[in-house]
Amino acid sequence: MDNVALVGVVSIAIAGLTIAIGSIAPALGEGRALSQALMALAQQPDEANTITRTLFVGMALVESTAIYCFVITLILIFANPFWAYVIAQAGG
Repeated sequence: MDNVALVGVVSIAIAGLTIAIGSIAPALGEGRALSQALMALAQQPDEANTITRTLFVGMALVESTAIYCFVITLILIFANPFWAYVIAQAGG
């Protein structure tokens, strides 16, 4: 396998791992945050506005991690910074 094919295989494998691991952890965190918020709402219904607002801000922050991993995956697949270097070294 030449260097260009190796960079392609490694980039696709790392992109798959990045999106897999980077989306599982935020999904688990969002599920836990939602269950805790529902328990808090059940115990203190008068604080529903505060709990809901805090929940949405927290979920947005957690989701930003998954979005960041998605962007890294897209960069690795479509705009890989190593392609130009490897092709230049290969003489093509």
